[in-house]
Amino acid sequence: MRYSPYTTISREEWAKRRDDAIIHFENDLHKLQGLNEPLTSEEILQVYLPLSRLLNLHVTAAQQLHATTSRFLNNHAHKVPYIIGIAGSVAVGKSTTARVLQRLLSAWPNHPRVDLVTTDGFLFPNKVLEQKGLMNRKGFPESYDIRRLIHFLANVKSGMEKIAAPIYSHLEYDIIPNSVQWIESPDIVIVEGINVLQVRARKEREPAVFVSDFFDFSIYVHAEEKHLRQWYISRFESLRRTAFQDPHSYFHRYAHLSDEETVAMATQIWNGINKPNLEENIEPTRYRASLILEKGSHHFVQSIQLRKT
Repeated sequence: MRYSPYTTISREEWAKRRDDAIIHFENDLHKLQGLNEPLTSEEILQVYLPLSRLLNLHVTAAQQLHATTSRFLNNHAHKVPYIIGIAGSVAVGKSTTARVLQRLLSAWPNHPRVDLVTTDGFLFPNKVLEQKGLMNRKGFPESYDIRRLIHFLANVKSGMEKIAAPIYSHLEYDIIPNSVQWIESPDIVIVEGINVLQVRARKEREPAVFVSDFFDFSIYVHAEEKHLRQWYISRFESLRRTAFQDPHSYFHRYAHLSDEETVAMATQIWNGINKPNLEENIEPTRYRASLILEKGSHHFVQSIQLRKT
């Protein structure tokens, strides 16, 4: 008999777990879809609606425990947000998963305020990365201001009512100076990024505190590397025809590449940066997640692995 810390559930069986939950999202479907990432009503109903129901049960239990503890301590502490981490490779569809869950979770009556924060905002500014010689290591653990991210999450978990998170521009490929996203008294905070389940090397006498220590639930979006590579190339091709055409885009220099040159450049970037980061830092964190969404070649989830409790 093979033992595993996870229960594997087929898509068909998982779809039944939505029970009688009904959330209307059809008008938002186009807003939730990512570039070159197919998203259908069926995918939301069969995969993400059951997941939102499971998360709603977890959040409700956490809220009840918080209320019970407050009564025990005879105080009226501020509510503590429930934090969900979403990890996975570049091009796997983490951002789409995060947006869909934000939309669905905010429709449940007991936690209407759901904020979404991406760890891109906690990358070091390009100026700092250039000084450190890390521009070609962007997305690797050392390119993030982990201390700042942990400080942010500690403030969230302390119940602080208003917290600022830095904002990243994909157009400029850099942090936007003097611009922040305000997180104000949320019920749930979704933290999405390739690095959120990573365990960084600890310096001597430095507290062993990791980003994932602040998560109440974590999700890893998984796909085979060959699929990820193709999705990345397809996305790069689409960006070359759209966003890269903007003269203000950091990648405007790629706007006039031919189709063949585009594929060659995207493949080079994948093999030189994204694949090593996936194999060295991202993929090894998969089994630290509470739940794993397994995607097939079509970009749709085909099975779910839920950690046993």
